[in-house]
Amino acid sequence: MIDNIKIIESKILSDNWYILRKITYEYLKDDGTTQTQSREAYDRGNGATILLYNKEQQLVILTRQFRMPTFLNGNRTGMLIEACAGLLDEDNAEDCIRRETEEETGYQIKDVRKIFEAYMSPGSVTEILHFFIAEYSMEMKINEGGGLEQEEENIEVLEMHINEAMKMIEIGEIKDAKTIMLLQYIKLNNIL
Repeated sequence: MIDNIKIIESKILSDNWYILRKITYEYLKDDGTTQTQSREAYDRGNGATILLYNKEQQLVILTRQFRMPTFLNGNRTGMLIEACAGLLDEDNAEDCIRRETEEETGYQIKDVRKIFEAYMSPGSVTEILHFFIAEYSMEMKINEGGGLEQEEENIEVLEMHINEAMKMIEIGEIKDAKTIMLLQYIKLNNIL
């Protein structure tokens, strides 16, 4: 167990998009000795994600968009299939995910259910992601979605059968962690 953590220095390395810090800290180990370490931490804020599902038709709503980091790490096209998600601005997680759902998918959802929170990459990113699910129907569609132009979003909305989505995980077409977690949650809990 680590006890008595003391931050010695926090230095901003970049604040171009979000904040990247180099943090030097020390802590007391179980054997009574003190250890000093330095780590970089990327602070992009916290976020929320949601999986929309249609119980009657066994469908889910996902999105597809270009993600530069995946392109740099072997994704030939850079396109990634994901659950709708966004960063919390000044609002809470539920308000955020309602706003993002409307912007990205075009659906104005009624009831959302928070299912859990998770650190997505705790070795280097501070973000906690709030996970939600919500049932949707065609009557809730108020626009085409696709994201906001001022945020330079170019999002394709995908509607597919839950079994197709699960197969896409198996064959490597869906590689996004939050999306896999949400799809597996829906399957494991027999929601569809």
